[in-house]
Amino acid sequence: MTDHTKNSFDEELEGNDAMTNESVENPENMSENCKDEPNLEDKLKEEKDRYIRLFAEFDNYKKRVTKERQDLLRYSNKDILESLLPVLDDFDRAMEELEKDPNSSAVLEGVKLIYNKLYNNLKDNGLQLIEVNPGDDFDLDFHEAITQVPAPDESLKGKIIDVVQKGYQLHEKVIRYAKVVTGK
Repeated sequence: MTDHTKNSFDEELEGNDAMTNESVENPENMSENCKDEPNLEDKLKEEKDRYIRLFAEFDNYKKRVTKERQDLLRYSNKDILESLLPVLDDFDRAMEELEKDPNSSAVLEGVKLIYNKLYNNLKDNGLQLIEVNPGDDFDLDFHEAITQVPAPDESLKGKIIDVVQKGYQLHEKVIRYAKVVTGK
């Protein structure tokens, strides 16, 4: 380092020390600097509020993503279960026909065993039958009215008269509405 550079560097250091000593010796200078920025506390409050809001937003995001992931896993087999519903309908029709023939009791028992095994397996995966009986109130959340017929009795107006096709739900979500005939 040259003498000239060294001297200017030493002068700078001495100047900085003088400023530091002034602010330590005279705290009023520091408060004057703070007075120049009267909104410092307000800015700090704003940043704290912003931080809290950002944290809460992130927490809500995590909860939403976790719920979506759980729903995805819970309803992932929906398509497979929906594709097996016609098979259950075929079993129901086969059992109805076999019950009409008194000579087919052994075949009926075999069909019932297979049906029960399939239905229980689907039930274990979250499938539930929507219970519908003639005379029940019509409910748009679970039933689909395919037609209306004159009610044979005044008490059956607006109620279910016949069930054409069973309805099913997967956990709490309806995957097939029960098709019913209602009285008018």
